[in-house]
Amino acid sequence: MARAERADVRRNREAIIDAARLAFRRGESDRRFDDFAALAGVGVGTLYRHFPTREALAAAIYRDEVDALGREARRLLDESPPEAALAAFLRSFVHLIGSEPALARTLATHMRDRPDVQAEGADTLGASIVALVDAAVEGGRLLNDLTPGVILAALHGISSSTGRPGWEADAERLIAALVRERT
Repeated sequence: MARAERADVRRNREAIIDAARLAFRRGESDRRFDDFAALAGVGVGTLYRHFPTREALAAAIYRDEVDALGREARRLLDESPPEAALAAFLRSFVHLIGSEPALARTLATHMRDRPDVQAEGADTLGASIVALVDAAVEGGRLLNDLTPGVILAALHGISSSTGRPGWEADAERLIAALVRERT
């Protein structure tokens, strides 16, 4: 039987992830890797014990971001009608990539050589989208030809348009078109 992780070990790991996430958000991904230990208030050995490479640290941040999106999808489904939950989830995604461009760029750069982590994230994100779309279609409020694949394609398109003038307004129009209620 696996032993539970000690609270101080978990706190140190979370402190490193939080400090690196903040640095990435500020566009400081080019810091020396050892600097992340100081930012987190832990020793360099603790950093390397948890994350032997910058890519391992970026992968942990990426997993946390994807897991947060999954939690958001579940919360929205619990609190809102399915079509509203789907629209709110899509807007949360747009907000995340719009408010965190440096983090998104850093994660994309470091995830290029981690198809395993990307696939894991896609599975997690995909499961959330399947749940949201299925609930909305099942409730009869969305067109039944709206599929999780359509939503994923839309998210990829939105992601690739960030930084272009008017991209957020275009993303909002796309969400409105996708989640248009049946009359």
